[in-house]
Amino acid sequence: MLAYNGPMNLDIASQAFNLKQVQTQASAQFAVIKKQQEMDKMLIEMVDAVSKSAPLPPGMGTRVDKTA
Repeated sequence: MLAYNGPMNLDIASQAFNLKQVQTQASAQFAVIKKQQEMDKMLIEMVDAVSKSAPLPPGMGTRVDKTA
């Protein structure tokens, strides 16, 4: 026959609830960090594309002047 063990069960239940809450919070933080990293990567790719498509300044051609 099992005896009533109320406080012990409540303590285990509250620990399980707290663990689930911490797991949910960690998952949310991970998702935010991942999204932030994706946005940073997109920004870097955008800046890289713009810098590659910009025209070269005068004097910075594609030929080497061997007479200089």
